Amino acid sequence: MCGICGIVSVSGERPAESVRLRVAAMLQALLHRGPDDAGLNVSASAVLGATRLAIRGGADGRQPMVDAASGVVVVCNGEIDNHQELRQWLADRGRPVQQATDVAVIPGLYLELGAAFAEKLVGAFAVAVWDPRGHRLTLVRDRAGERPLFFSQTGASFVFATELASLVSQCKLSVTFDPAALHHYLQFGLFASPSSPFSNIQKVPPGGRVEIDARGIRHSTYWRWNNVEAMKQKPSLERFDEVFRAAVRRQTDVDVDFGLFLSGGLDSSLISAVTRSLYPKRPLKAYTLRFKVESFDEGDFAETVATSLKLEPVPVWVAPEDLPGALSLLIRTVGEPLADPAWLPAALLARRAAEDVPMALVGEGADELFGGYPTYIGAGLAERFAHLPAWLRNLLRRGVESLPVSDKKMTVSFLLKRFVQGAELGGMTRHELWMSQIPPPILRRLGVPLVPSRAEDAGPGLLLDRVQRWDLESFLAEGLLTKADRASMSSALELRAPFLDQSVMAFAAGLPAGERVRHFSTKIFLKRYALRYLPRSIVHRRKRGLSVPIGRWLRGPLREWAAAALSNPRLAQAGVRPGAALELFSEHERQQADHARALWTLIVLSEWLDWVAAETAGTAEKTP
Repeated sequence: MCGICGIVSVSGERPAESVRLRVAAMLQALLHRGPDDAGLNVSASAVLGATRLAIRGGADGRQPMVDAASGVVVVCNGEIDNHQELRQWLADRGRPVQQATDVAVIPGLYLELGAAFAEKLVGAFAVAVWDPRGHRLTLVRDRAGERPLFFSQTGASFVFATELASLVSQCKLSVTFDPAALHHYLQFGLFASPSSPFSNIQKVPPGGRVEIDARGIRHSTYWRWNNVEAMKQKPSLERFDEVFRAAVRRQTDVDVDFGLFLSGGLDSSLISAVTRSLYPKRPLKAYTLRFKVESFDEGDFAETVATSLKLEPVPVWVAPEDLPGALSLLIRTVGEPLADPAWLPAALLARRAAEDVPMALVGEGADELFGGYPTYIGAGLAERFAHLPAWLRNLLRRGVESLPVSDKKMTVSFLLKRFVQGAELGGMTRHELWMSQIPPPILRRLGVPLVPSRAEDAGPGLLLDRVQRWDLESFLAEGLLTKADRASMSSALELRAPFLDQSVMAFAAGLPAGERVRHFSTKIFLKRYALRYLPRSIVHRRKRGLSVPIGRWLRGPLREWAAAALSNPRLAQAGVRPGAALELFSEHERQQADHARALWTLIVLSEWLDWVAAETAGTAEKTP
């Protein structure tokens, strides 16, 4: 894992000393991602840099990597899990790779295949290749979007970096807000590729490739999850066991100690069990978040799993007073807002794990691939609800909306209220509403326009297939994986997600709908498979997911901090009507409504807007 950055001139202009100093400053801002080493390469028309967290290859993994004959320069943030096979493929073509590090295969692949080299890579990666022969910069991002990469144009020069803060704070770009992107953040809590919060900075999409030269910028997609188009067939437990064990083995074939993030839920418990079966005698630690609010704490389940697998449990307790400082630090470090409250506990968990290991395995991706969210059940129920008589639908809607507000985690009342809000909409439009951070009625009160839907209600394939792919490409790639990357790498901890191995995603694409969701049950096939490794009490316990008791804390210990953030006049820069945020907060305090998600989204935005103002003081930063 690394942080990468650079400035290139597609016109062939020689970089001035000021350019080298800017890239050196960007590199310094990325040291938290790679404290083991840092390197800078200055060539005739480009300056590229990389920091390094050594996972594979030991001292042999210094970056940037340069091909002496062609002058091609490569920097990579991530891991190439199939590097052994690629070494053989390159050797057969007369390009032996001498360095032990996994990313050393990339220069040879590029020289053989050009921009198509990304299609050969298996792993989690963001790569930049500078080819001085055509003054061409190629940027690629892994299939699921586990690793980030941003870029911007300044005249004939282009600048790129792993994190926004490196671009804005150290490269001193003059940035402008993107109103549409900020509205999307308010509605969904994240930024959809290729957008960033700034109109003049883009991010490379998951499975995306960007080629830049004097002719301009060319975007393409080299991979997309093909679950909508894939032939469905009866799945084999034996075949999946081979696929999943191989994925875990590939991702743990490293030169360092590693740990496990364990919640006690199905996904993390299954990864822990398979890892233990592959390494029966290896000392392994399992890191678990703990909350003193009972309905949010899963520590007892995690400890039960850890004990049964002979893992050393490491609890990490989270208190409300941890959040303000953690949020401020994360915003300053990475330079972007993210509305998931679990971002902050995840960062605290990573900070503790990084004291012991540089890498940990996580369960991200299983819900999207194998059908784990309650919304997938709701998709089928909504079709039945829509066919009920209008008087009965209205009666049920009024009954659901009158249910009392609760501070407990993912209550039935919360799920039912979301259900009736969108039950009569088209399938994809309904799903977007269910996955929104701030629902349309609240957005209207804030004065924020709804984002035009990117999803089509009518389309090929089953609705379940389409909503799962939407979740994989948006909610997972730009939400959950952004959370995991920024939280963990703020403490130089690499997270690996075996469910997002290319072979696992290919297997999941062929699962029939009934092997994913059936009646009121989710993850049908994955649960059947998990019974090979875990007790029924863990496999079939109610899904809870990582959540934070933010609703209760905003009414209590975080009240004054929240009120100050929500009264920030800079919220108007994102189109929020003055006073509207405090109106919501007042209703939340009196328990007239549960506005926790909306309020947290606004609090994070407020903190980020203050950071932008401080970092761009004296530049031409503009507001919408």
